[in-house]
Amino acid sequence: MSPAREVELKLEVPAHSFYRLARSSLLRAARKKSSKPATLVSVYFDTDKLKLRDKGLSLRVRRIGRRHVQTIKRENGESAALFARDEWEHPIGGRQPDLDVAQDAALGPVFGKKVRRGLKPIFETRVRRTVYPIQSGVSEIELTVDKGKVEAGRQSSPLCEVELELKRGESAELFKLARMLAEEVPVQLAVKSKAERGYTLIAGEAPQPVKAAPVALTPDRSRQAAFQAIARACLRQLVANQPATLGGDPEGLHQMRVALRRLRAAVSLFADMLVDPQTEEMKTQFKWITQELGPARELDVFIQRVVRPVADGKPNGPGVAVLAKDLQRRREEAFARACAAVESTRFRSLVLDTACWIEAGDWTRNPDDFSRLLREQPIVGAAADELRRRWKKILKAGAQLKELDPPRRHKMRIQAKKLRYASEFFGGAFPGKKAMRRRNGFVAGLEKLQDALGDLNDIAVHEGLSEQIVDVHDASGKQREGRAKKAFAAGRLSGREEARVASVLKDAERAYRAFAEAKPFWP
Repeated sequence: MSPAREVELKLEVPAHSFYRLARSSLLRAARKKSSKPATLVSVYFDTDKLKLRDKGLSLRVRRIGRRHVQTIKRENGESAALFARDEWEHPIGGRQPDLDVAQDAALGPVFGKKVRRGLKPIFETRVRRTVYPIQSGVSEIELTVDKGKVEAGRQSSPLCEVELELKRGESAELFKLARMLAEEVPVQLAVKSKAERGYTLIAGEAPQPVKAAPVALTPDRSRQAAFQAIARACLRQLVANQPATLGGDPEGLHQMRVALRRLRAAVSLFADMLVDPQTEEMKTQFKWITQELGPARELDVFIQRVVRPVADGKPNGPGVAVLAKDLQRRREEAFARACAAVESTRFRSLVLDTACWIEAGDWTRNPDDFSRLLREQPIVGAAADELRRRWKKILKAGAQLKELDPPRRHKMRIQAKKLRYASEFFGGAFPGKKAMRRRNGFVAGLEKLQDALGDLNDIAVHEGLSEQIVDVHDASGKQREGRAKKAFAAGRLSGREEARVASVLKDAERAYRAFAEAKPFWP
């Protein structure tokens, strides 16, 4: 039995803003048609080792009055703003799962005897649900408000969210309604399902950084569908790292920057297909948030790799302790700036606008014949052309690596980074063990080259930071003395970095030679 396809947009509502949701014009207009609120209790099942979660599945039994409905959901690996999940739903006779009713080839390998025997309830959700049917243009949309909590033993967390599910029509209408709601309520795009919230509660840990997930592509997929899959994965990573960043985890902030770099690289890879004013505006917004996050990360790297080894040394020299303290203060200010940006209305709007642009942006509706042909072109040929073109550029630049000045090395580093992201994005377009083996070697070589070029770029950035950290406005004698000590320490750090250039350049040359021998994984 083929799974049903669930297409929905999920929004989180801060608990303290729930009253604003109830008073929003959208809900007031829809209230006359709303259903009677119902209490839903859903029990989620898994094994002690959480084997279903590891397979990207969730299994729940929901009690609705006297009825029980079993639902199995599978994340498709690319869901971000617009959720599109496989779903198997069946009425069952009791509170325990009945896996015999879910006969599907995709589920068979997962629900073997051992897993069936090990299933047990692990957490539950209790929500008060109200459903509002909405007609938006020619589209029929179901707006659902859930308010309640997720419970796992003695642990619990509040749950307040809005789901916009497309019943019939165009997905663009989901975003139209979401924008209307966002004008009155500080809603935020949600990338975690209720099941994921429950698993997070079980772990009992602070929000963890989320790395980039693989993108599932096939050779016959269109360029439009391929870009949307890639962009969804990038957006999901960006939003998923917001909690870790706001929790003070520098790795969370780093992963947000990685997500933005990957998204901007994807735009570059599909540039000929994304030629419209709306895309240009999105690129401006991506640049803004990248710039807001950048200083904190640069100072983190500078402190960890350059300052701390010197500061921890004995003796560490005059001014190093003062300099380290000053840099830590600057780093905290930069991190506060990054968090303010991530919590801002502008960022929330950016995320919603990005989701809408991915799914139903102007570029998807360009009626020009050439644009339409570009969108419909199978990804396999376009991916091979793009990979080959970028690969040749790096081979040409790397042949003169020793003669390149820092700006041109920086340009080569960006080219290597984009080629690496392209290789990761397009892997599924070239299936087979041989292609996979070659791709792994190709990407590994690129990573080493990128790391070496990145180290060279860090040296240049660190030299710039060393020049900035001495306060030119110091006036008093004591301040001038402190400035002199900091200047001495900054000069020492800059000298240490400068001394590394020759060694790191040799590393980059070795990495380039190894990469140049790697065989391409595309035909």
